[in-house]
Amino acid sequence: MSTASPVPASPAGADGRFVIVASRFNEPYVQGLIDHATAELHRQSAQCSITLYRVPGAFEIPVAVRAIAAKKEADAILAIGVILKGQTDHAENLARSVTDALQRIALEHGVPVINCVLSLGSEEQARARCLEEKINRGREGAQAAIEITRVMAELNAKS
Repeated sequence: MSTASPVPASPAGADGRFVIVASRFNEPYVQGLIDHATAELHRQSAQCSITLYRVPGAFEIPVAVRAIAAKKEADAILAIGVILKGQTDHAENLARSVTDALQRIALEHGVPVINCVLSLGSEEQARARCLEEKINRGREGAQAAIEITRVMAELNAKS
């Protein structure tokens, strides 16, 4: 896993409608991702719209994302969750299932879905990627959402 942060997106097109669907499981880490994502969205555009929906766990994220994508009322959806590896294969199976579902939803509905459902091996990794500043994946997800919103607006304008 990379420890480098991507270059922030251009503010152009940042006045979008963003929806965050976040798990309640592993709450402190998920909240850190939400906080960093919303701060970055507002940093790049105080006028953007952000709606937050909470679901019980990572497995429930795709069904909520699908309902939002079907309404076509979001320019981008950020799926936010934290899956911590235990002593079985459950975390890997869950992460793969969620990732596959989110990709299918994005392609099926033509709405960008940013996958910030992190599958991590330890609490130390969770703290570094969810709570700290250096490689915060919530901030990076927001940057990706803004950039893909701009790209999609350009593509749709050419249609």
